[in-house]
Amino acid sequence: MVLETLPDPVPLADEVLVKIEAVGVNPVDTYIRSGNYARMPKFPYIPGSDGAGVIESVGSGVTDFSVGDRVYMVSDGLGLGAYAEKIACPKSNIARIPDGISFEQAAAINIPYATAHRALNTRGAVRAGDKVLIHGASGGVGIAAVQMAAAAGATVFATAGSERGLRLVEDNGARYCFNHSVPGYMSEIRSIAPKGIDLVIENLANANLDADLEILATFGRIVVVGSRGRLEIDPRMILQKDAVVCGMALWNATAAEISGIHKALFIDLAAGVLKPVVGKRFSLAEAKMAHEAIFERGAFGKIILLP
Repeated sequence: MVLETLPDPVPLADEVLVKIEAVGVNPVDTYIRSGNYARMPKFPYIPGSDGAGVIESVGSGVTDFSVGDRVYMVSDGLGLGAYAEKIACPKSNIARIPDGISFEQAAAINIPYATAHRALNTRGAVRAGDKVLIHGASGGVGIAAVQMAAAAGATVFATAGSERGLRLVEDNGARYCFNHSVPGYMSEIRSIAPKGIDLVIENLANANLDADLEILATFGRIVVVGSRGRLEIDPRMILQKDAVVCGMALWNATAAEISGIHKALFIDLAAGVLKPVVGKRFSLAEAKMAHEAIFERGAFGKIILLP
């Protein structure tokens, strides 16, 4: 990645010009940068799907947003070019920031909270009373999933890789917290939930999926949100438990579904039910460091770039 100075973008008729105040860093940004992703943009390419700021100007065809509106980016993960000081983007790719949510928090909404919402509700069919296990719960998607599952009335089991992360997930609604770097933690989960886990939100399937199947309840569901490689599983566990194992890619959601997700998020964010957590902050010039930090052990909230 190279930091360059370019002319200010000019919005088209259906676009708005946003002065970016904060940018959210996602793992998908690093996959695209490295060329290791299922969908690749044309290069040269400005990364970034998650950003938040203030509208500076609007195109001639925009009537539902005004100069001065606080907004955040909405996209399916391929990127809008949010690693920038200013961005011109279609009005369909922005949403209003609720009162009480900072720009940094708003930059943590799009990919993490939309992913968690779709994984829990659309794919996982979370229900009140479910025992829900969320792996990697102290990261951006994980924290969002913990907050949503707890709000839905589920009993949340959460894993993290540090004591700080464990305190974070507990503070955000997890009933039972486990350090996934300590051997035997899955056995501890099984002892607390002898009939098994109803729903697993899996952020690292290549490390955990086989063990997830072992602790899954009959008729349980596993939603694979993230994976960094291959693994071997025993398919008989799926058969014996009438289990459902499904994937969740945000880009498969329809435009209407994405719109509905963000309308629901606005309500819960405005009510304080959901509250994004910001961890490390870097300058825009330090984007390389942010990409390295996202894979360090002990995830804690969302990594943010400040233009």
